[in-house]
Amino acid sequence: MKRCRRDFLKLTGFSLLGLGVGSPAAGSGESRGEPATGIRWAMVVDTRKCRRTAGCTACIEACHAAHNVPEIAESRHEVKWIWKEKYPAAFCNQVHPYTAESIRNLRVPVLCNHCDRPPCVRVCPTQATFRTQDGIVGMDSHRCIGCRYCLAACPYGSRSFNWLDPRPHIPAIREDYPTRTKGVVEKCNFCQERLAKGKPPACVEASRAAGCGAISFGDLNDPESDVSSLLRTTNSIRRKPNLGTAPSVFYIV
Repeated sequence: MKRCRRDFLKLTGFSLLGLGVGSPAAGSGESRGEPATGIRWAMVVDTRKCRRTAGCTACIEACHAAHNVPEIAESRHEVKWIWKEKYPAAFCNQVHPYTAESIRNLRVPVLCNHCDRPPCVRVCPTQATFRTQDGIVGMDSHRCIGCRYCLAACPYGSRSFNWLDPRPHIPAIREDYPTRTKGVVEKCNFCQERLAKGKPPACVEASRAAGCGAISFGDLNDPESDVSSLLRTTNSIRRKPNLGTAPSVFYIV
C-alpha cells in the first residue's frame, strides 16, 4: 500500500505541475488536431492464456524487433516497450493476504496503458507526448527535450529514457521504423504505424502465432469488436484504477 500511495502522490503532484506548462492544448490531453474517427483503441490481456505458455516472450520479442528497441544489459540503461512484471508489482492495490499463490507468482505483460486522462501529456512542456482522438498516447521524439517530466508523472513506469545512443544496441535495425537518439524518451505506441495499414499490433500478431492468443486488440466503441465482447462477458481489471487515469489496457485474471 505504501508504494501505491507514493504513486498517487507522484501523480497528483506532477498533474498540478502540468497545469502550468505548455499550451492549453498540452493540458487538455488532446494535443493533435486529427479529425474524430469514432474509434477508441483498447487492449485486453488474458493472463489465463499466458499461464498456459509459461516463459513465453513472443509478444515482447515481436514488439521490440518491430520498433528497433535496443537490448542493453545494464538495468539502469534498459529500454523497454513491453515487459513482464510479477502480479503484485503490476497490481499493487489488488493483492491481499488471501490472494492465491499462483496469482502472486504470475508474470503479466505490461506496457503503456494509453490512458484516457494521461498525466504524462499534462506535464510535457513541448507536446512531445500527446493523445490522439482514437485514444493512443503517442510520442514525438523530435519534440522531446529529455526533461523526463513524463517519466516522473507516469504511475506505471511505462516509459524509458535513452541514456545511451540506442543504435549500437539494436540487434538488427529495421529500415521501416525510425531509430531514436540519446537523450529522448520512448514507449509503446499501440503500433500506430501498423494500424494505419490495417494490421494489428505486433504483440497481438505474435501472441496469435505463438498459439496462446492471450492479447486482443480493437475498437472499444464497436460493440462487435473482440475487446468489447471480452469485456462484456468476462470480469476484468486495470492497473491502479484508483488514480483516475482510465487505462485502455484491461486484464483478465
